[in-house]
Amino acid sequence: MVRLISNPCSFRDGKTFRRRLFPILSLGFLLLGGCSVGPKYAKPTTQIPPSYKENANWKTAQPGDQAQKGNWWEIFQDPQLNALEEKLSVSNQTLRAAVDRFQEARDVLRETRSALYPLVTASVSPTRIRQSRDRALFGGTSPVNYSDFTLAGDVSYEADAWGAVRKSVESSRTLAQASAADLETIRLSLHAELALDYLTLRGLDAQKQLFDTNVAAFDKALQLTESRFQGGVASREDVDLAATQLEQTRAEDIDITSFRDQFEHAIAVLIGQPAPSFSLDPASLPAIPPVPPPGLPSELLERRPDIAGAERRVASANEEVGIARAAFFPTITLGLVGGFESGKFPNWLTGPSALWSIGASAAETVFDAGRRHAVSDQAMATYDEMVADYQQTVLTSFQQVEDSLSDLRVLDDEAKTQDAAVAAANRALEQSTNRYKGGLDTYLTVITAQSAALANERTAVSLLTRRLTSTVLLVKALGGGWDVSKLPAVD
Repeated sequence: MVRLISNPCSFRDGKTFRRRLFPILSLGFLLLGGCSVGPKYAKPTTQIPPSYKENANWKTAQPGDQAQKGNWWEIFQDPQLNALEEKLSVSNQTLRAAVDRFQEARDVLRETRSALYPLVTASVSPTRIRQSRDRALFGGTSPVNYSDFTLAGDVSYEADAWGAVRKSVESSRTLAQASAADLETIRLSLHAELALDYLTLRGLDAQKQLFDTNVAAFDKALQLTESRFQGGVASREDVDLAATQLEQTRAEDIDITSFRDQFEHAIAVLIGQPAPSFSLDPASLPAIPPVPPPGLPSELLERRPDIAGAERRVASANEEVGIARAAFFPTITLGLVGGFESGKFPNWLTGPSALWSIGASAAETVFDAGRRHAVSDQAMATYDEMVADYQQTVLTSFQQVEDSLSDLRVLDDEAKTQDAAVAAANRALEQSTNRYKGGLDTYLTVITAQSAALANERTAVSLLTRRLTSTVLLVKALGGGWDVSKLPAVD
């Protein structure tokens, strides 16, 4: 490393001081403006399709659909879901940790920005000194006792001549914005996860209600079969078949409770409550809301916080390239020291005791065995990696929207067909029951019709639950009403 140093000097002559101070300060102000090395940032490009391939059965946005721009879960018009989502916003621990990470990123920005300003230190040093009589070159003389009172201030500044500090600040700023986008991504994911768990739980409530109804119906059928057996009209086999159907359905009814408990416990964790102290009473499924319009694929880049976060990381990596290139230029430092020094306390702050020193230094690394080149190449590789991550995030977002649109279209058609299957199964059950009562069919025919009706009704409930959860996934894939304009400036 080579250092070019302007020697600090002490001047008693005010004219000499001003004459030599002017060019040094002029050089300092020139370096403050500095220049900037490194590539200029441009937002990475990605392939954007003109429209979505899937065309779900979504309606034009209704006034009620505006809820998706803020509390999007209100489109389901379920007061209990709304209350749970509000609790999540306040008490979820994962969300709190994300908020703290964002605050940490803002604090890092404050720390980085401090390098733009000079470092000022002050010191006071009262000293009483006795020199040795046997010290070198002064042997045999009387010992010397004296005092030294010093009050000094030191101002040092590393000039940002090549823009490294400014680029560090900009890198920290973009990373803080990326952290803010990560916070919104986590917030959206948690709210969506709560909605998915809640709707799945309500779907299990609907299935349990269905099984409870069928258990009651099968119990009556068993009583009827036992009466017919006692009357000599039905066989013992019919009674056993009816009992088997009843107990099997009752076992499946009990099994649903286990799955429901797991989702109830998951909801408790999401809203920050211990699972043992939280419970949800059974309730019906909410109605199917209008499918949110997906808009154009190009709009998705502005509506997804994860895409915004990936783009901000690309911007930060671009600034790191400039920082690495600035290491090839000299480091320029300005320094100023001023204060008072005296051997007697009464004269400490008088004019003759004043001292000052001003100077500048430039240091350049001559040989580092390729370290700076390696750091620069590493920064470029990191930038390329961030661009690839950004483009992959965009591709994944398009996939998620297409998947949700496809699911909603297919489930809508499937639900219509399933409703017809449920109606047909109920008619078949009614006919087989009447034929059994009339002695025209065995009870095995009734059992078969009962099983078919129950299976089709359960499938219909499952389809309704899937349509609701697919709506949540579409809202999540579209960004949940967020847009890039909500990204904070973090300054």
